[in-house]
Amino acid sequence: MNSITKSDYDQILDKAAAIQCKWREIPAPRRGELLRVFGNQLRESQESIAHCIMSDAKKIQAEALGEVQEAIDMCDFAVGLSRQLYGLTIASERPEHKLQEAYHPLGVIGVITAFNFPCAVWSWNHCLAIVCGNSVVWKASPKALHVTAACKQAWDQTVQNCMPGEGFEDLLQLVEGHKEQAEWMADDARISLLSATGSTGMGKALAPRVATRLGKALFELGGNNGMVVSQHGNLDLAVRAIVFGAVGTAGQRCTTLRRLIVHESVYNELLSKLKPAYASLAFGDQFNAETLVGPLIDEVAVERMQNALSSARAKEYIVHGGEHLRDCLVRPAIVEATEQCELVRTETFAPILYMLKYSELTEAIQLHNGVPQGLSSCIFTDNLQEAETFISAVGSDCGIVNVNIGPSGAEIGGAFGGEKETGGGRESGSDAWKQYMRRSTITINYGKSLPLAQGIKFGD
Repeated sequence: MNSITKSDYDQILDKAAAIQCKWREIPAPRRGELLRVFGNQLRESQESIAHCIMSDAKKIQAEALGEVQEAIDMCDFAVGLSRQLYGLTIASERPEHKLQEAYHPLGVIGVITAFNFPCAVWSWNHCLAIVCGNSVVWKASPKALHVTAACKQAWDQTVQNCMPGEGFEDLLQLVEGHKEQAEWMADDARISLLSATGSTGMGKALAPRVATRLGKALFELGGNNGMVVSQHGNLDLAVRAIVFGAVGTAGQRCTTLRRLIVHESVYNELLSKLKPAYASLAFGDQFNAETLVGPLIDEVAVERMQNALSSARAKEYIVHGGEHLRDCLVRPAIVEATEQCELVRTETFAPILYMLKYSELTEAIQLHNGVPQGLSSCIFTDNLQEAETFISAVGSDCGIVNVNIGPSGAEIGGAFGGEKETGGGRESGSDAWKQYMRRSTITINYGKSLPLAQGIKFGD
């Protein structure tokens, strides 16, 4: 693994800060135009970048292409946003005064991404940061450097074609390294916002470092996502969502379905449907067009999965599947757990699905919320009262709450992120762009007197 020196790092940050001072003066619609052309460049490069994702992250082709499509969608989103970076005009309590809010570029945005979504998560941050007038310093996972290089090449080509000779290629800088380089970024006051995606452990290590300098941070960390399947739910629809949610990307999504909380009256029926569905999955090389479940990222991931399953067997839980087939290829596992113990409460980044029973919806919600993480959640029910309860304040405590769809496959139009140990940050759509800007509250006095707020009188 290559790592840059501290001297190299400092030069990168100085360069990013310098070019951002120039970029912030470019009108936002023109910044959007650059991202429009970048989206077209990604369309032309989609297959080649997807191939890099298949090589680095070991995703199957459909998922790799879909990830690049997500980056393209983010470009389209940012183009529209370039003419909608709205502030507010607020009624003042004082005569001949006006209150306004304005949003301005924040500065240098530090982005740390994980191996499992090496293109999409970067694009969430990059597209918003750029359209908001910032520069980006990107430290990608050392396991996905081919993807990083391909994305940087597409960006450089776009800038050279659209804005030749202006130096705006430097708006995207790469930092090669691992833990030490991530710590440099967390400690660096030149980074106005650190957006970090990865494990909860990573977030807990970096967050205090950012906090020490009173910096801004956006964390998207672990998820231990649950699905409630009601006796009023469509089981066939649920099976489709469960299988994709639990085994897609070989269980290596932050939104992977890891806990299945099933009403006791339909538990056996649902399990009887899941077993043949799992058995029908095509396992194998991710480059084989027929493969639906590719390998885990490395042998360490395989070992963690097998250790978790050994712990489940030691608790006398029934384990279906989970065998280590060859190399980094494993068979997805269904584990019938009798309680939500520490093992179930802990996220294992592998295709392990724990099944639990419930009798009342309040019990199901309590089980669902009874984990440290709070990313994505869902319920399968055709009962309106149950659905509305689950999405209400007394329902799911997650950042993403779904009804009759699984926990994975979020659209870019909505803000993405979660609560509790998931980190609390929001990326992608909605008003997530505001995190990449600084807000100014502006008061304008267009009169000839100086009245004070709250009716305060000070002298004559």
